[in-house]
Amino acid sequence: MVNSICAIFQELADLVWGFPTNLDWYASLPIIGNLPLVIILLVGTGFYFTCRLGCVQIRYFSYGLKLLMNSHQAKQGISPLASFLLSTAMRVGPGNILGVTGAVSTGGPGALFWMWISAFFGMSTAFVESTLSQIFKETQGDEYVGGLPSYGRRLLGGAAVVGSTLSFLYIIYALLCIPAQGFNTISAMVAVTQNVLGGEIPADGALVWGFALLLMGLAAFSILGGLRRITRITDVLVPIMAVIYVSAVLVMVAMNLELLPWFFYTVVTQAFSPEPIFGGAVGLAISQGIKRGLMSNEAGQGTLSMPAAVSHAKHPCDQGIIQAIGVFLDTMVICTLTGFVVIMGQAWLKADYAAWFEMGRLEKFLNSCQQMLGNEATFSLATLVISICFGIFAFTCLLGFLSFSEICARQISENRLFVAAVRLVNLAVLAFGMITNIAGLDLSALWNLSDFANILMVCCNLPLLYIGYSKVHKAFKHFERHEGSFNSSTLGIPLPVWDKNS
Repeated sequence: MVNSICAIFQELADLVWGFPTNLDWYASLPIIGNLPLVIILLVGTGFYFTCRLGCVQIRYFSYGLKLLMNSHQAKQGISPLASFLLSTAMRVGPGNILGVTGAVSTGGPGALFWMWISAFFGMSTAFVESTLSQIFKETQGDEYVGGLPSYGRRLLGGAAVVGSTLSFLYIIYALLCIPAQGFNTISAMVAVTQNVLGGEIPADGALVWGFALLLMGLAAFSILGGLRRITRITDVLVPIMAVIYVSAVLVMVAMNLELLPWFFYTVVTQAFSPEPIFGGAVGLAISQGIKRGLMSNEAGQGTLSMPAAVSHAKHPCDQGIIQAIGVFLDTMVICTLTGFVVIMGQAWLKADYAAWFEMGRLEKFLNSCQQMLGNEATFSLATLVISICFGIFAFTCLLGFLSFSEICARQISENRLFVAAVRLVNLAVLAFGMITNIAGLDLSALWNLSDFANILMVCCNLPLLYIGYSKVHKAFKHFERHEGSFNSSTLGIPLPVWDKNS
């Protein structure tokens, strides 16, 4: 029943994501015939903002790094660094392994090149939506709230129904993504345990049920403690997962250092001339790379606008620059590391390449690790490390979805019963994702719902970025001229939070 319902949503997502490539006359066009309108709009938006802002992502990159290094906790909200780590927790997820592997295995190594292109332009889009989030942020107790619901409401006339609708949309988005993260977290815990114990664990055994209860308890403990408790957890987990994953991949690269020049040569050349085994179409490589890059760093979706809003920044553009660096970290660093493994593993060049293409995405990635390591004992250790990273990726994503769906609930209504109901629904959906794993049900269609959720967010957010760009442009000029404190007089509109801070 669930698969049947999800299949309907997946068809809708495919229809929108694929339009107009699903029209014969458009699909027959060279190269562009493989590019859906949504991808063209997202990349085009990033290109437009990059030109209008004079390559802000390059000019202020080092400034953003200094902001992160000199970040301090404030009484109101959270520090810029904590906000950056929180957004990274949501941005860097299992898709950085699964999605990149899928894109490369479908579009060829050249897909990674187009991920880089999408990330470069996506950095300016992230700057715009994050700066908007800061401009229109609001206070709620000792915390800031904002993001897509807040700037959407202010930009569309201040009607409460607009903010409530966008908040509700984000809650739906979170609910569609939460089951996959519960499924992925439990799968990783089982994989780690099996690796350590050296044997199979029954999918419906007591140990797995124990993992499910543990995860439910951790999730409930985290969201009941509010945003500050969430950030304390992500402040610890995000650096740990980054260091572990980066170290593991760099070790594998070091063991195959002679392949590094070949890696860059292959990525660049196949971006424009893919091998026939990957379909041989440049448009396919572009489509796969750009789509995965945008879905990974989430620039333009509005989904990471709330982590940007909760920071205590000295100027709205400060957090915009920091969030642009988040896109760089996600795609240029983490996704590239995955690309190193999948491409340098050269699985499609081996005699049994057909079997590799038939594997699942995680199995493809692990098989590529094995190709790079060779030694069975070393591969076993690598599998353990990757499983740990995969689990942390999924858990931090889960925390982000749970916490910000609750913040959206509070923007709809402060009624305690309503907020409690949203918490319970989130936890129930999380439990459902884990139970399907334990029961061994094939609900693969459920995990594809994130495509539908992503397209909903894009369609709502992109028009708002264009509507609000004039405000961002004024704020950016004020930032560049160092004209004193940012407040209502800067933009000529009421900004009570900034008036208080100034």
